Amino acid sequence: MNKFLIITGASSGIGFATAKLFQDDSYKIINLSRSEIPLEKATHIPVDLSNSDWHSSILETFKKLLNSVDQICLIHNASKMQSDNIENIDADNLREVLEVNLVGPSILNKIVIPYMNKGSSILYVGSTLSEKAVPQMASYVTTKHGMVGLMRSTCQDLFGRFIHTACICPGATETEMLVEYVQGNKDALIMMAQTLSENRLISPKEIARTLLFCAQNSVINGSIIHANLGIQET
Repeated sequence: MNKFLIITGASSGIGFATAKLFQDDSYKIINLSRSEIPLEKATHIPVDLSNSDWHSSILETFKKLLNSVDQICLIHNASKMQSDNIENIDADNLREVLEVNLVGPSILNKIVIPYMNKGSSILYVGSTLSEKAVPQMASYVTTKHGMVGLMRSTCQDLFGRFIHTACICPGATETEMLVEYVQGNKDALIMMAQTLSENRLISPKEIARTLLFCAQNSVINGSIIHANLGIQET
């Protein structure tokens, strides 16, 4: 079977771990991101999802790559995290977060769905903040909540097409984005780990395995998957 994984933001972290795992399971990999994916035989398409016209450059490329595909898993993994609140939110920054976290996935769906056959899937990488909120992350929380709505709309709009969808919501995962967010503060990472049931951060490989399971099981459709080790409630 000619299987493809199309994934955004797979140059590191969850995205890279996912691309590697899917490749080991005989998927051909297409990555869309600014930085190249360090994975042999993967196809890299350089795009900046915060740029509103990024998609115009990939249409012909996709026509060539996907002309004889049997099954596609599309994973919306790229994400933009911005520290802001409802009083100081900047319109331009908000638009950039929206472009990466919501507009980009919507446009990519529109481009890829015509190539999808029975058994294909569309998976969204959300967050624990897809269903809750914390201070100082207004734009990120807003867009991650919106991603759940986009996933549910995907399920309803493709009903009966044998294309399944889910939103996988990781807890605190040991990625470059998380380290950058806490500015390398090891104490902050330890505090995050202490809120999880095993007193550790989640590995990107664990989220990758969850994504592969969801891709291969169509009973998971319109679903929110909490991949967070169990979070201590306060």
